[in-house]
Amino acid sequence: MNIQSDIGETPSREEAEQALALLLHYAGNPAALAELTGAYPELHNVYPDNFVVDAAYKESLPDLQNGPASLIRGAKRIIQHVGISNFRLPIGYHTRDNGDLTLETSVTGTVSLEADKKGINMSRIMRSFYAHSEKTFSFEVMEAALDDYKSDLESFDARIQMRFSFPMKVDSLRSGLSGFQYYDIALELVEVAGLRRKILHLDYVYSSTCPCSLELSEHARRERGQLATPHSQRSVARISVEVLPGECLWFEDLIDLCRRAVPTETQVMVKREDEQAFAELNAANPIFVEDAARLFAQGLEDDPRIGDFRVVASHQESLHSHDAVSVLTEGELFSNDSLDPKLFSTLFHVG
Repeated sequence: MNIQSDIGETPSREEAEQALALLLHYAGNPAALAELTGAYPELHNVYPDNFVVDAAYKESLPDLQNGPASLIRGAKRIIQHVGISNFRLPIGYHTRDNGDLTLETSVTGTVSLEADKKGINMSRIMRSFYAHSEKTFSFEVMEAALDDYKSDLESFDARIQMRFSFPMKVDSLRSGLSGFQYYDIALELVEVAGLRRKILHLDYVYSSTCPCSLELSEHARRERGQLATPHSQRSVARISVEVLPGECLWFEDLIDLCRRAVPTETQVMVKREDEQAFAELNAANPIFVEDAARLFAQGLEDDPRIGDFRVVASHQESLHSHDAVSVLTEGELFSNDSLDPKLFSTLFHVG
């Protein structure tokens, strides 16, 4: 077997000079120079509380991440996404029904990186986002943050995603009680090739009663006088929608749309009369996973504020040792022939 080793292209004179300049700059640090020559100076082991970083010292600090292209390791290729994920801070949100809320929010921010650039300064993404964090957040303020770090990082594409748990008070079916339901929501702002698109993601949790199991149970009762119960299970639909330019789609609007499509949402406060009502509601709305995808899609198609969309549904079967799943997309934004291997496992919701 013939094995070849690819040592890459010979750097140009300009690239070699850039790399040498960086090494000489780094060698200007006595400790670093001593390490290179093997002569270690006496080092201090007490933290210098009074040390002040001035402009000259800051300028002397090495910055390998933003070094010349000659320092790139691996293929000199465009990177579509590079940034930070899950830095958290409190963010304010407008709501349709309850004024403004401040919620702990997980932020992911990424930009594209051109093939001839070594890397980006990750902290700039956080700094530009914090500059807007005290404003009430909407897609417009997300756009301001995106503008900032796209400019700071000199990138051509950029993305922001904010994830949070949104509380909404819901009434029980018959007892008159109420309690808070929490919804996993994410806002996403994507700019590719100069085109910006706003995306809203929602996880909707509901009960699904199998129509086949319901009919078989009724058959046993009717034909043999045998008590039988149909199987039902906690189910999750991840609804992702493009909010069209100039439109306002409240979180509550999308939740209400899901409830109209599939009314068997899991309950918060339940007394005996509510439990009986929920059993009746499930019997009135038996549903396969294919039905769920199409019912959600019908509601999304009918809303003029929504452009492209995707429905991912998972019925986590009590009959089987596996789940029943479906994916339905509309438009090119969410169209994808390949699925994330962990996609459906992320739809598992615990109480």
